[in-house]
Amino acid sequence: MQDQYVGDIGDFVKYALLRRLSEGKRLGVAWYLFPDESSKGDGRHIDYLDSRHREKWRPLDEPLFDAMKTLVCEKRRSTTAIEQSGVLEDAVFAGERLETQLTGKRRQEWRRQWFENTVETLDGCDLVFADPDNGLCEDDRFRPGTKKHWKRLRLCEAVELSRRRRTAVLYHHNTRRKGGHRQEIDYWMGKLPGCRAALRWRGWSSRTFFIVNPDNGVEERLRAFHGDWQRTNKIELIRNGANS
Repeated sequence: MQDQYVGDIGDFVKYALLRRLSEGKRLGVAWYLFPDESSKGDGRHIDYLDSRHREKWRPLDEPLFDAMKTLVCEKRRSTTAIEQSGVLEDAVFAGERLETQLTGKRRQEWRRQWFENTVETLDGCDLVFADPDNGLCEDDRFRPGTKKHWKRLRLCEAVELSRRRRTAVLYHHNTRRKGGHRQEIDYWMGKLPGCRAALRWRGWSSRTFFIVNPDNGVEERLRAFHGDWQRTNKIELIRNGANS
């Protein structure tokens, strides 16, 4: 996650999903907060907030839409502003910014301690969300000494966040992996113990939310969310290797 993304269309989808799935749950958010890379121009997809698109997007989650519009208009685009806005109500946030200026072994040790602190902060939550900039990564391909790798969620970290059958929602930015996005989604579903569903958002850039260890209530709310958002023609629910 980067502060500059706050308020864009992908952010709107993300918070709308968390608001729906966390009903009756104690939500914990692991931001995986990475320094802004402003030269890339990311976070620019905010046209959905314009008056000409209002009737398409606002009915999907009116309080959230209004909050996103306020933050964008007031130029308060940051995870801190999201925490303070109340859109995720009484969620617990693990928001220590990733320290990318360290080198060598210091960086590796700092990342290890950072994750331990994150796990401890979210210990009392029964639904957790991990928000890495780039998404999932195989453990043997993760290089803690490389700055760009800190944008990734190691597989072992994903498993730890969903330990003891706790429900977890894991963000993954789809890549150019050989075989296409659907094969990539199937691959990660097979790697994540307890992953029963994946929600793919196809708008602007493709991203997937993997749902691990959902209970019956979460399953029901996920189906309802997908049904409501189908009108956008940009959402796909994948369960056990099949589309919904």
